[in-house]
Amino acid sequence: MATQDYRGIFGADGTRKTTRRAIPEVPAETGLVVEDPVSGFCGAVVRVDVREATLEDRHGKRRVFPLRPAAFLYEGQTVTLVPPVRAPAAPARSASGSVKVQGHTARTARAARIWVEGVHDAELVERVWGHDLRVEGIVVEPMHGMDDLAAAVADFQPGPQRRLGVLVDHLVRGSKETRAAASVAGPHVLVTGHPYVDVWEAVKPSVVKIRAWPQVPRGTDWKTGVCAALRWGEPADGARRVLGAVRDFRDLETPLIGAVEELIDFVTG
Repeated sequence: MATQDYRGIFGADGTRKTTRRAIPEVPAETGLVVEDPVSGFCGAVVRVDVREATLEDRHGKRRVFPLRPAAFLYEGQTVTLVPPVRAPAAPARSASGSVKVQGHTARTARAARIWVEGVHDAELVERVWGHDLRVEGIVVEPMHGMDDLAAAVADFQPGPQRRLGVLVDHLVRGSKETRAAASVAGPHVLVTGHPYVDVWEAVKPSVVKIRAWPQVPRGTDWKTGVCAALRWGEPADGARRVLGAVRDFRDLETPLIGAVEELIDFVTG
């Protein structure tokens, strides 16, 4: 409760006099119970703005009173109600957890690109990092596999203003993906990835309401094997289920998050 001290002044006769203490100010928080001494109306604050406050009594009757110069009784003391100070709203966050840029129109696409292995990878990256990519002007393109990665990179002609980031599934020691990545890495090309066989596996099992991703025998298409084990139908049905369940970065495993963030930093650096 804000108050003001007595202020001393001296009269013509030299004696000290004091002014009357200022009426304390009380923030009109919702639920604060006060009484209007003129009308005798007593109620709780249910609405307030810079000019007036609405009180509601115990019978549900409401009345509106001006904040100034009106004075109210609060806990037996005369007070003035003032609008409560509101804390600034937290900045809105995008699905990736970054601060959302409000009112931003998509930037003209850079020459730089991020490549991912397939359509589902691109859709997942767009779902979580789409806002960030549009702000930075980065296009994500599916490669539809890595069988001809070296030739595709050569055709792209990476350079200082034309950086290329590549997101790879199953980037583990000794894998063909790791060997392919090493063959194209350079100052203007960055290859990152995650250890999962498929990007679906980088979605936390609980998000799609399963305990764990099924083990798929070697030689069996992973998505086909997963959909058969979980009775999800065809891979297209599984894709709708998996991608539709992801809302933001918290639904993904950490290795995928780190890999994508690193690529965005690289191609925009």
